[in-house]
Amino acid sequence: MSKFGVIVTTRAFFPGFLALDAREIVLRRLKSMGHQAVIIDEDATKYGAVESYDDAAKCAELFRNHRDEIDGIIVILPNFGEEGPVSAAIDMAKLDVPVLIVASDDEKDKMDLAHRRDAFCGKLSLTANLYQYGIKFTNTHTHTLPLDSEDFDYEVDYFSRVCNVFKGLRGARIGAVGARPAAFQTVRYSEKLLQRSGISVSVIDMSDMISKASSLKDDDPDVIEAIERISSYGTLNEEATSEKVLLNAKLLTALTAWLKENRCDAFAFQCWDSLQHNFGCASCLSMSMLGELGIPGACEMDVSGAVSMLAMSLATGSPAGYLDWNNGFSDDRNKCVCLHCSSFPNSFLGEKPEIGSLDVLGTTIDRELCFGANKGRVQPGSFTFLKVSTDDIQGKIRYYVGEGEFTDDNDVYTPGAFATCYVPNLQQLLNYLVKNGFEHHVCMGRTNVAEVIEEALGNYLGWDGYVHN
Repeated sequence: MSKFGVIVTTRAFFPGFLALDAREIVLRRLKSMGHQAVIIDEDATKYGAVESYDDAAKCAELFRNHRDEIDGIIVILPNFGEEGPVSAAIDMAKLDVPVLIVASDDEKDKMDLAHRRDAFCGKLSLTANLYQYGIKFTNTHTHTLPLDSEDFDYEVDYFSRVCNVFKGLRGARIGAVGARPAAFQTVRYSEKLLQRSGISVSVIDMSDMISKASSLKDDDPDVIEAIERISSYGTLNEEATSEKVLLNAKLLTALTAWLKENRCDAFAFQCWDSLQHNFGCASCLSMSMLGELGIPGACEMDVSGAVSMLAMSLATGSPAGYLDWNNGFSDDRNKCVCLHCSSFPNSFLGEKPEIGSLDVLGTTIDRELCFGANKGRVQPGSFTFLKVSTDDIQGKIRYYVGEGEFTDDNDVYTPGAFATCYVPNLQQLLNYLVKNGFEHHVCMGRTNVAEVIEEALGNYLGWDGYVHN
């Protein structure tokens, strides 16, 4: 849940009791949703609202004192409000967090001087001021709304997700384990562009990770615990042996420790083929289990893919999957098959997986060296897709985002883990990817949050985006 700085504003010749009512309603509804609020005391200013520049200074000081706690600012206009002091309060606080502007509905039978609001008009004045100050903000889906309503709750939930993505990406640390597979130039990326948005990359050579895993003793308590977790995580198929499970447990233990030590929020992994040849197992299972715990991992050392997964997980509040746009769907041009070996978290799959060896890589690498893949079929439901990419040529970070449906087309089967997908105007999307140099990888999350991601990445982080419809 989020902690919001809350500003209620009022204008002198409008009814002041509306500000008092708004305070009570907003604080009550935020609390009922599990959120916290930082707001000036009711007796600190007239009606506990921001009406003057003195009020703005008090509000800004309060917000600065809670700088490390406030995820976003919510501005409430119960009436016309004061655009200047509100803009000044946000500007003086210097929090650099998302801002939501909420204006109250007028009531048609209460347009007299004793009850009128005019927040419909006041919102335009406030947002014009914010634009002039250069303060980025989020608008509600309707220009005005009733505060004591589910409409308000919807806007707060939406805004909270935007705040989660913005806060989680700004200052994020991405682990980069190994080098990219030699054959995959597609996953090249710019650390410098990511750093400009506050995203750092922590690197470890694959040989060092293998050394860390190899040095663990068989009876290490963390390794034994990892074995127990693996045994209950999925259905071990006939390829599972105690030796293979042990190798996966050691990798999981070493990788977990390194990510924790380096305070990584997500990671990318060189999943083939050094690990198989030099250690003797696949990385998919470890990546799946870490994703289930809230540390998403992208395949094939795709660091920008790890950023995509982190953004998706922050937006949805649940584990994301990393897939390939992989196969067409006969003559249905709005359907396709997406898959990977796989490292899909169990909750993304929607079912308990089979744990076995890599199928595709197992045809070129000794299958005995490839145990540790999370296999299954992604269960039907809605999804959001996202891919972040660093464009070194243009010197910018860009992304595309959209929504679709996992389908139940049971006449399709492919090895590994896979999903049958419906995406409206899929051919238009694919043409965009082809013409703009996007990779074949894509991140997916099991709910509809494209608008949240667009607002966080496009509006607040300033990345170039394409929203597919």
